[in-house]
Amino acid sequence: MAIADPLEHAHRIIDVVRGGLVHATSDAVAHSWARCIQQHGLDPSQSRRPPVVGSGDLPTRQRRMAAVIDCARYEMTTLYQQLGDPELAVVLTDTDGVILHMVTSQEFERLAQPLGLEVGAVWSEAEVGTNGMGTCVAEAAPVVVQQADHFLSQYTGLTCSAVPIYDPAGQMTAVLDVSSSSVQPQKHLLLLLGMTARMIENRLIDIRFRDAHPIHFHSRPEFVYTLHEGRLVVDEGGRILAANHSAAMQLEMTHAELRGARLEQIFQTTLDDMLERSHRAGFHPIVTYRAHAANRFFAVARLPAREENAAGAARIAIPARNRIVPPPVVSALPRTRSALGTPAPTFGDPRLASHLATAQRVIAGRTPLLLRAETGAGKEVFARAVHAAGNRADGPFVAINCASLPETLIEAELFGYRAGAFTGAEKGGRRGKIVQSDGGTLFLDEIGDMPLPLQARLLRVLDERMVTPLGTDEVRPVDFQLISASHRNLAEMVAEGTFREDLFYRLAGIELQLPPLRERTDRAEIIRNLLVDEGRPDAALTPAAWDLLLRHPWPGNLRQLHHVLRSAVALAAGAPLGLEHFPSLGAPAALAPASSAPPVADGELLSPHQAKERQSLLNLLEAQRWNVSHVAKSLGVSRNTLYRRMHKLRIPVTHSG
Repeated sequence: MAIADPLEHAHRIIDVVRGGLVHATSDAVAHSWARCIQQHGLDPSQSRRPPVVGSGDLPTRQRRMAAVIDCARYEMTTLYQQLGDPELAVVLTDTDGVILHMVTSQEFERLAQPLGLEVGAVWSEAEVGTNGMGTCVAEAAPVVVQQADHFLSQYTGLTCSAVPIYDPAGQMTAVLDVSSSSVQPQKHLLLLLGMTARMIENRLIDIRFRDAHPIHFHSRPEFVYTLHEGRLVVDEGGRILAANHSAAMQLEMTHAELRGARLEQIFQTTLDDMLERSHRAGFHPIVTYRAHAANRFFAVARLPAREENAAGAARIAIPARNRIVPPPVVSALPRTRSALGTPAPTFGDPRLASHLATAQRVIAGRTPLLLRAETGAGKEVFARAVHAAGNRADGPFVAINCASLPETLIEAELFGYRAGAFTGAEKGGRRGKIVQSDGGTLFLDEIGDMPLPLQARLLRVLDERMVTPLGTDEVRPVDFQLISASHRNLAEMVAEGTFREDLFYRLAGIELQLPPLRERTDRAEIIRNLLVDEGRPDAALTPAAWDLLLRHPWPGNLRQLHHVLRSAVALAAGAPLGLEHFPSLGAPAALAPASSAPPVADGELLSPHQAKERQSLLNLLEAQRWNVSHVAKSLGVSRNTLYRRMHKLRIPVTHSG
């Protein structure tokens, strides 16, 4: 990590400040340099390490910011994975510049700790001069502080980008920062940081206003249910309680002006009217207009989260207005189970969320949907989510895997048959899957494995919406939404003559490519949801285990992940999940050998005493959520002593705070 010459660096800063704030990288940096000298009395030629708040102050700050930290924790991990650079840290600070939570690699943590990049350190401008975190607080705006932009030369080996996080009242509540020893493409990084901050802000609104009605809106319908949407929350009387940053920008109003206003003062509608129209539209965006203006918006009003969840689970009869049972929104899909038993995680992955929003729009017009994805990637899970989000959510969801049935039975399964139609037929006959899906959704998985003769019959059903069961001339009308899926490239099969071209174009009203598990950014959330389904919602994973699970290529996708976690839970028998519980993933023996072998340290097998000490320390770290400072204090040793002991016992540290 190269740093600038202290004297040359100091002369440059002083010349810029004296010369009228010119020749600096940006106005924000130049103004920060001036503040550092004129207001904070800092000397750019001196070396200063950020102070660390007292042992009692940090827990108090973390408790006060618990909601923000909880909302940010997963998003920060996801951002860290997206950036894919081990030489950086994703950092969350409060508005005093105190680091509350940090996600980084073990290597970069060791590199940056001498600079004071650690949980509890104070990175305000007043303490350490111009830097991403402190200058973002001072400017209340996104900033980039590249290497020599730092006020103190000791930090010129770092490049920092930071954005503010706003609370539901529109006040800056925290700063999200990426500090790196490499120069990342800053425009791209600021965009990702901004998106992550918006997700955290929306989560804060969801958590704090679970009893309020959310209003999703945008001037363009395709942006509803995305990060770009405006979000209002209103009480039962239609009075606005809070808004996100996008809502204030689109409506050209401040948060203070929005809070307390009635919905009909913002749009030409009431809450009851918007709820009713949203329900009739299957919770797709409806048109509304700005009050006292001609500006057009597309909006959706929903029930409070508590009522939605309860209604979605119970589907019971409740009073007229509250009888609305909407499909779940993109950011809060319920976990359901596919025919294979694979749980459906929330779609925190931007690509999947975007695909779901697209699917929601196209199925409103009864457009067929074709999904393409690797085996085990969750095609049926996605199809069920599309069904639940559509206007046929109250109808049946009928799935059939065309690859899992003998060719001779597919026709009977699809079209049904009368009594005695063939040897082995049920005495009373059977309604086929197509008839069963009437009024709902028919999901044909692995449609590429359907025999050519049967493809012709299916095409006729799609064209005529009529079904004739085997062994009868009876014709039954059917009405269903069709979703098909395949791991094969159907267009290539058409070119090869193994799939009908006319059927392909009939199925692919729109085709969506679902990402495999290894490319999804919500892998951590999927893992947590699977552990909940395995009855271990409180299961702790060591940082090394997290790293293994998040980096594994998962050729078997969700199905493989489910089996691996189920086996690990059984092997752990209630203990934290470590590398030794994932033998099928080929965990390195030097870090975590199979459960039948003792741990290894410095090339030597740990003694029974060391192995016991290692497990005790792991348990203590997990209990303190890997807060090394707390663990060191409880043991009465320094952080450095504890780090040395962890290294000796081969306990890696990849997450801090």
